[in-house]
Amino acid sequence: MAKQKSRTYARNRSKASSITNRKGRERLYENDSTFFVKLVVCVVLAALWLRLKQPIELGVVVIQALPAGLIVGLLLVVSVEKYQFNRKIWYVTLILMAIVTSFTPVGIMI
Repeated sequence: MAKQKSRTYARNRSKASSITNRKGRERLYENDSTFFVKLVVCVVLAALWLRLKQPIELGVVVIQALPAGLIVGLLLVVSVEKYQFNRKIWYVTLILMAIVTSFTPVGIMI
């Protein structure tokens, strides 16, 4: 008599995460080219500043520029990315690039 296979029920299977499948392999849901395009857009948006010809003084704080690209980029990340770990990567990229470009004369002069 042939040996009967053991049954695998859904409740006994290992839970697959959003990053890996059940076998432990990485689940690819986005091409590298898509990631690179998003990265370029993110860097360009973070570099967009609205520079003011006449700085605004609010008490002791002087505002010389407004990070318009950072605000638009953050709104795009919230609307486009569905996974939280991807959103965190884009948030860090946007904020770091905005900080770096705040010291450079990049932006639109108003």
